[in-house]
Amino acid sequence: MSDIITLKRNNDFRRLYSKGRSYTSSVLVTYVRKNRLGYVRIGITVSKKIGKAVLRSRSRRIIREAYRMLSMEINTGYDLVFVARGKTPYVKTGDILCAMKKELKEAGVLK
Repeated sequence: MSDIITLKRNNDFRRLYSKGRSYTSSVLVTYVRKNRLGYVRIGITVSKKIGKAVLRSRSRRIIREAYRMLSMEINTGYDLVFVARGKTPYVKTGDILCAMKKELKEAGVLK
């Protein structure tokens, strides 16, 4: 498996927030938009409302791991942004994986 390609520029995140479609669950919000590239780019956002640095880092880790488990099933050519919610640092990776799979299937991104 290749490395995960991430979104880094603020205007890429803002473009997804304004023009992308959003899908929500109790532990995760997913923004999806097609890109003209031949690969998937992801971004992970965790607000300070989630908690201190330990909880924010845990949220990023479990979201990244859930994405890694699903990455082979995702169609190419999409930008994805995952936003952590208040419950995210307190749940297991499996719960995030289920929510992510449901949201990506609803968006039509899964193969």
